[in-house]
Amino acid sequence: MNDDRQEKAVPGSTEFSQQVGMKAARKLKAQRRVTQTVWSGLGMMGMVGWSVAVATLLGAALGLWLDQRYPGGRSWTLALLALGLTLGCFNAWHWVAKEDREIHEQERNGRE
Repeated sequence: MNDDRQEKAVPGSTEFSQQVGMKAARKLKAQRRVTQTVWSGLGMMGMVGWSVAVATLLGAALGLWLDQRYPGGRSWTLALLALGLTLGCFNAWHWVAKEDREIHEQERNGRE
């Protein structure tokens, strides 16, 4: 079903009723788009949070293991925790940028 099709004139309908019908169709389409945007936004927040948290925890766990196996003057836990946080943030930034590009591309294709 294509929401972008032009409404065909129905015999016996007035210009006003056609305008109302077209406006109602546009409003329904916009409401569907907002609902999809809200859910995708919540999903994006969850994905960003998990990508940062998992990378940070994996770095900390690996650092703890290294500190127990090879004790020394430097803390592997702190270093790998920071590295995991950095990698998680970079991964989240990359994913959000990719989603942003796709959203803008869809909007450009929808207008043309």
